[in-house]
Amino acid sequence: MKSENKIRSSGCPVAFGLDTFGDRWTLLVIREIMLRDKRTYSEFLEAEEGIATNILIDRLKHLESNGIVEKKRDPENRRSFVYSLTDKGYDLAPILIELIIWSGKHDDRENAKRDVLAEIQRDRTAFEMKLRGG
Repeated sequence: MKSENKIRSSGCPVAFGLDTFGDRWTLLVIREIMLRDKRTYSEFLEAEEGIATNILIDRLKHLESNGIVEKKRDPENRRSFVYSLTDKGYDLAPILIELIIWSGKHDDRENAKRDVLAEIQRDRTAFEMKLRGG
């Protein structure tokens, strides 16, 4: 914990953001919840990027401790948990949208997925409302 406080001591908003999301997997977990409606540990493991179990556990704990996701008992299976975004997590919708737009502009790989970008371009406001659960 001391290293986190030391890193954040600069007060720089970019440094704060990187402390929170500065790895590949954290934003992908948020994507799974926000864009793909994934809610359980096993659903996150099914992500096409193939997240390792230890990394997934770490990232879920990190997001929960930062107030971005909350964990509750699954009402259908009391041995499992369901993860959802908090208001703080939903506030990341515009950032995720901008990242998608930027990637769509600069990702020239043949296999680059553009369906979400097309949906944003059709009606950005409606897309953001959908991401926010509305």
